[in-house]
Amino acid sequence: MDYSSYQSPYSYRYGSAEMRHIWSEFNKRRLWRYLWVELAESLSAFGLVSAEEIADLHAHQDEIDISASLKIEKEIQHDLMAEVGVFASQCKIGGRVIHLGATSMDIKDNTDALLILQSMDLLLTRLRELLLSFAELIQKTADLPCIALTHLQPAEPTTYGYRFASILQDLEMDFQALTLLKGEIKGKGFKGAVGNAASFIELLNDQSKFDEFEKNLSEKISLPFFQIATQTYTRKQESTLINCLANLAGTIYKSALDLRLLQSAFLSETYEPFGINQVGSSAMPFKRNPIQLEKIDSLARLISTYPSVAWGNYAHSILERTLDDSANRRTLLPESFLIIDEILLGLNGVIKGLNIKNSFIQANLDKFAPFSATEKVMLLAVKNGADRQLIHERLREHAMTAWHRIEQNLSGDLQESIMRDPVINQFLSPMELEESFNIKNYLGLSISRSRELAQRVFKQYQSA
Repeated sequence: MDYSSYQSPYSYRYGSAEMRHIWSEFNKRRLWRYLWVELAESLSAFGLVSAEEIADLHAHQDEIDISASLKIEKEIQHDLMAEVGVFASQCKIGGRVIHLGATSMDIKDNTDALLILQSMDLLLTRLRELLLSFAELIQKTADLPCIALTHLQPAEPTTYGYRFASILQDLEMDFQALTLLKGEIKGKGFKGAVGNAASFIELLNDQSKFDEFEKNLSEKISLPFFQIATQTYTRKQESTLINCLANLAGTIYKSALDLRLLQSAFLSETYEPFGINQVGSSAMPFKRNPIQLEKIDSLARLISTYPSVAWGNYAHSILERTLDDSANRRTLLPESFLIIDEILLGLNGVIKGLNIKNSFIQANLDKFAPFSATEKVMLLAVKNGADRQLIHERLREHAMTAWHRIEQNLSGDLQESIMRDPVINQFLSPMELEESFNIKNYLGLSISRSRELAQRVFKQYQSA
């Protein structure tokens, strides 16, 4: 890499080598040449290209020379025609038939559809791995009680497994949406300059022959084609795609944000992995910042803005085509996939190495869970003949006193205070009061449902 010139962070910092290869200039041009060869082979079935020409194209198909192509592009200002020129110069026999009947977007849009499918395959693999990582974490924490937070305030107890199950359920929805969308991706097909296939019908002398020709090409490259196209395939497809990726990023963002909160010094219940030689701050040697989770949220925040660009690319594509989507699509498509690739890998690494601090979880539970028992104590006391308003006032006084002690960084002692109350003791036995403060009575279906989800995810996705 030339570090004296600007380099995109996606070229080396964000995204995997596999995703960067998919969107590489080399892979793009390899697919261009693949489509030109498949186009020529399909035309040969109608006597328009000879066997010798096909053999020549195959012989030089992999001789990609990007430097030579860029040199031509600088002069003619057309990237695809520059590649045609290099490929044709390498094929002395078959060069004359390269791109026959096609327009640039026949090649480019079909290539983009193939790149999207390659990328979606990789993302689904990443997402499947993340689903399984969450399922494994849920199995370990299904019965680990903690204090739940609503409005960022202590609420009632739940379990960590159930908290993670909420994320897993959303991620599975994203997996299903991405899988469904992958099955609907289509290419433009080979329909020429304005999408009515006039050039190919002219070559073949018959529209019915064109239908056969395009069907054959679709099968050869394993890509379904839109029935109707303009100069491009409809950009609505990419608008739908980017929205789907942004929705997935939203799930990942929320997951990372929740874990960042749990890592804060005020809770200290979980921590992302921290290497033995990792530096948290240049000025504060003690710092253990959640840098992986913050990176995930930073990138996810960026992709949340991309749907508006994709929307504009569709909505502003006037009549048969305008070129004002071309420049932004050169970054919009690859960077969308590279961002999702990076944040899926990042979150998976955090989940697999997540540090769970049981002592802090228990301390927070001991501090706040007793407040959840007040409603049950009131209900049981009334059931046993007490006046609701009287018991409510007694419990409120105990709760306010205990909360004030917590604000002073003292033990709340709410349970002990209530159990010594002479009025409440008239209606509830010590055993009933003790049982009212039992955490297990407040976990509901959190243990069973989280385990059921984890087991189903293991069964469904491990064998995939």
